[in-house]
Amino acid sequence: MSAPQGSPVGAEHSIGQLFASATTEMSALVHDEIALAKLQLKQDVKRGATSGGAFMAALVILVFSLPMLNFALAYGIRTWSHWNMALCFLLSFAANVLLAALLALIGLAFAKKAKKSRAPQKVAASVKESANVLQKAKPHPRQGVAEHRALEPAEDVARSSS
Repeated sequence: MSAPQGSPVGAEHSIGQLFASATTEMSALVHDEIALAKLQLKQDVKRGATSGGAFMAALVILVFSLPMLNFALAYGIRTWSHWNMALCFLLSFAANVLLAALLALIGLAFAKKAKKSRAPQKVAASVKESANVLQKAKPHPRQGVAEHRALEPAEDVARSSS
């Protein structure tokens, strides 16, 4: 940044300029925190949708595949083993239940990942921490300002008496 005209290089900014800069930086920080929260929530929603999709796939497979797969598998077992037809149908049903259970476990694993996610809590804690830091921040006293202010009233009194 260049110094304003008429002021020496390295001169300090006015309080208004410092306040405007701090406000801009705080606004940018809040916007970044909100964007981070949205991104993390989006990931959690994806995990939840994957979990729900796996559960639905397990249900659809179980419901729609049972009749056709049971018949095909039962007749295949009967042809291969020459066992009783009722036992063959029970074995084909058990195979479908095992497949559905496997898909349900996959859905459960994704549901636990989505539940364990602490992303929104982390963002909220970060925002609170930033707010606490800004509330406790105190401006550093500038050298020469106190001396200059101490001299001003005396100069004003001296000027008014003459």
